[in-house]
Amino acid sequence: MTIRDSTARYGAVSRAFHWAVAALLLWQFGGMLSERILGEDSPLAAALSANHKQVGTILFVLIVARAVWALVNRGRRPAHGPGLQGYAVRLGHFALYALMLAVPSAALLRAWGNERAFAPFGFQIFASRSPDEVVATATAIGSNFHGELAWIMGVLILGHIAMAVLHQVVLRDGTLKRMAG
Repeated sequence: MTIRDSTARYGAVSRAFHWAVAALLLWQFGGMLSERILGEDSPLAAALSANHKQVGTILFVLIVARAVWALVNRGRRPAHGPGLQGYAVRLGHFALYALMLAVPSAALLRAWGNERAFAPFGFQIFASRSPDEVVATATAIGSNFHGELAWIMGVLILGHIAMAVLHQVVLRDGTLKRMAG
């Protein structure tokens, strides 16, 4: 298996990014869904969402690296197909990348503007603020968009999975194999 992408299949780095991000997003959504369904005090919800900020930080770093890697390999990646279908695939992937960047960006904006320090893994990224130094606009934007955009991204992810299954089971065109191995 090659490191870089080719027109026939995604390389080892793209696959590693894809599946690492998928696993961490599953963890994040599992935590949020368990909070919604079972309540925040549920042991499962507490276990899955206790490290939401740390997992989100790792996700953000991986997503930025993944986006850079995708740009580096842009001309080498498998084609999405011609016509309307190809356009829909490109648009869907663009929306997923945009949301994967926007969701943690909203959380970072909220963390930057609020009172609490943001120090995932003990490394301070944003210092705490006194109540009179809070940037209300930043916290409001972050609070209003982080969760809502995440749920929209969740719907797009479900559509992405459904299309992968459709290509594998119904169309049998090898699309899933290019990313799965």
